[in-house]
Amino acid sequence: MAMILAERRSYVAGSWVTGDDVVAVENPADESLVTELAAAPLSEIERAITQGRRSFDSGVWADAPATERARRLYAFLDHVEKAREQLVATMVAEAGQPLAFAEQSQFLSGMMLARNTIELYLSMRHEQAGQVPVDELTRGRVALSVRRHEPVGVVTVITPYNAAFVLAMQKIMPALMAGNSVILRPSPLAPISSLIFGAAAEAAGLPPGVFSVVVESGSAGAQLLTSHPAVDMVSFTGSTAVGARIGAQAAPTIKRVALELGGKSAQIYLADAVTKAAAGATAVVARMAGQACVAATRMLVPREHKDQVLEAVSRAYANLTVGAPTDPATAMGPLISAAHRERCERLIEQAVGAGATVGYGGGRPNGLDRGYYIEPTVLDVPDNSNPAAREEIFGPVLAVLGYRDLDHAVEIANDSDYGLSGQVYSTDAAAATAIARRLRTGAVNVNTALFSAYAPSGGYKHSGLGRERGPDGIRAFQELKHLVIGELR
Repeated sequence: MAMILAERRSYVAGSWVTGDDVVAVENPADESLVTELAAAPLSEIERAITQGRRSFDSGVWADAPATERARRLYAFLDHVEKAREQLVATMVAEAGQPLAFAEQSQFLSGMMLARNTIELYLSMRHEQAGQVPVDELTRGRVALSVRRHEPVGVVTVITPYNAAFVLAMQKIMPALMAGNSVILRPSPLAPISSLIFGAAAEAAGLPPGVFSVVVESGSAGAQLLTSHPAVDMVSFTGSTAVGARIGAQAAPTIKRVALELGGKSAQIYLADAVTKAAAGATAVVARMAGQACVAATRMLVPREHKDQVLEAVSRAYANLTVGAPTDPATAMGPLISAAHRERCERLIEQAVGAGATVGYGGGRPNGLDRGYYIEPTVLDVPDNSNPAAREEIFGPVLAVLGYRDLDHAVEIANDSDYGLSGQVYSTDAAAATAIARRLRTGAVNVNTALFSAYAPSGGYKHSGLGRERGPDGIRAFQELKHLVIGELR
């Protein structure tokens, strides 16, 4: 296995900084210490904000031609590309992600997403004439009405531990291409891989203040980054509870807030597709151990097929290889921490206490005495009021529910505080699509899935505000200005 990234400091406004406090990063697969990073002092985090403000207001980046920003960001990505081997090793060590996930779903997907985001931005029109009725043109002496998309300003980006690399790319690339100054604050649980972005900014010659990466062990810096009056926008991915606090912290200064939060997504199987349920169940727990906000952790099947599906899912889970993420044969690694595993175990216990039955799993795997492992778990859930159907467990736990008819399936799927994603499966794509249109969720996969810089994601209800990726994801980092131009007489 390759060595992990060597950098141990934060990158603030063009320089590397250190401090007295440390961030200890633990390997969740064996509970060993991966390394210790120097935490950025609060004064340096504030300097990242003030220098971000200065760089934006000076126009050194925001006013540069889009083609010049693209040139610098392509160089930024070229530097990241060179660190591929160390980055993959780092993601495996700091987050316990199996090799295949770190290599494919994080690094390769993240790099493709970033390059395609640049191309998408360059293909879009950021200033265009608008329509004005003839009588307004005559009466108002208007020659031209123009819609102009401009950068928001200084943007705080806060990323989670579960997919730190790809989610950072999903945020920082459109923000930087739009001309913003950006401060990235990764999760203290998995911050090492994000330091590559500071090295890339330095190598690409991004002007000082345009980009910073700050690492901290607590939340004081995050609170400053979400409340400081010099910050114009906060983009956050994480839990709904933390997202609500960020919204409250940002409110007094009327910041723009983009939130991708929790989920309790449903995967609905029509009767002709129940043989695909085992594969869908495996997708929930494999690679990320269920630690994904979009994971479809509620499986809805016709009541008459429920026993058949539970048996098939249990067999599939029994055949999954759970173990060391460095082993290429491993399908599922550990959870991120002891506290997170304890929460999962507690929620499984609550679900069983409320009437659920364990079909497979529910405990800790045999032979894995170190590391924060839990078995892939399938629960036979009596109804949608069960905690396993209501709570975002963020672990390898699937709740299987039966439905009477398709109207009942839609009712169950929509009966949730969340609305981030959903899935519908049938050999009749038209019937499945008709159901997809009725689901109150930000995205629905019908018989397939797509992760692309050109396709948006985001949630309804408690799953968030705004959209990421796609043209809407770029517009999220822009302000809309209306210019009306006429002749002086």
